Amino acid sequence: MNDPDFWQHSDAAGRISKRVSNLGKEISDWERLQKDVSELLALAQEDRADQSVNITQEIEAEMNRLVAEIEKKEFIILFDGKYDRSDAIVSFHAGSGGTDSMDWAGMLERMIIRFCENKGFEVKEIDRHAGDVAGIKSSTIEVKGEFAYGWLKGEAGVHRLVRISPFDAEQMRHTSFALIDIVPVFDDVEEVTIDPKDLRIDTFLSSGHGGQSVQTTYSAVRIVHIPTGIMVSCQNERSQLQNREIAMKVLKVKLFQKRLEAQQAERAEVRGEVVSAEWGNQIRSYVLHPYKMVKDHRTGYETQDPFAVLEGDLDRFEEEYLKWRKAPQV
Repeated sequence: MNDPDFWQHSDAAGRISKRVSNLGKEISDWERLQKDVSELLALAQEDRADQSVNITQEIEAEMNRLVAEIEKKEFIILFDGKYDRSDAIVSFHAGSGGTDSMDWAGMLERMIIRFCENKGFEVKEIDRHAGDVAGIKSSTIEVKGEFAYGWLKGEAGVHRLVRISPFDAEQMRHTSFALIDIVPVFDDVEEVTIDPKDLRIDTFLSSGHGGQSVQTTYSAVRIVHIPTGIMVSCQNERSQLQNREIAMKVLKVKLFQKRLEAQQAERAEVRGEVVSAEWGNQIRSYVLHPYKMVKDHRTGYETQDPFAVLEGDLDRFEEEYLKWRKAPQV
């Protein structure tokens, strides 16, 4: 940061200065805890040496407070992935099942946004395609915050809902599926070079937010990367240029992710591992009828309060997932 040319590249400089600020706060918090523990230890030794002073209860209360705080901060060591500190791009896709699946995808989007808001993350809508009757066909959001990807990565996969359909006049029980796709925002994504000849760029009328102007001009942008078939779109900004820049950013992230997945798959093939398809991975079931339960099929963790989960109470699920990833797989 002391380099005279540091701010020549404002995007990279902004990321680095933010990282330094976050690390500084982390170090400061641990130094404060170290000081508090040292002072408490000295107080306990004083109490033991001088029997006329009885402050054992106060010492125990302060010790319990410090232990709880340390355990909470120690949890950070589970965020050991290369991109766990990164921002994240989260996409939601309704599965087969018509209106029920679109409604379910919308419920999942709301759940993730609530969770992010509780964590103090910044959420920005990039693209949204509303369902015909309810919910969404698909949507994409960007989540900014320290450890955003680390907290959210456990939500990637297929989510299954069992309930009495509010769209069925006969009140029948329905099973719906929706997919959540999550990729980190890579600092080194600029390494990805895209040949303009490989792109098909379409513009269309935006249906997003931003006032009347976005719905009367062709400001929305859809970009298809022809060699891979990856398609991204953005319609939330007022100008076509802004939407195009954001769509290109998301495309680069997805191409970089695809490159990493190809490398991982190659290594797994050498080791004889089987890599299963994402859409085939049903990671969690939410049952609202005939009983109430949310169960994660990877970790085995479950709760009987699905409504709290759907309101964004996902902390325990994320913690169990991170611990499960660290544990030896049988």
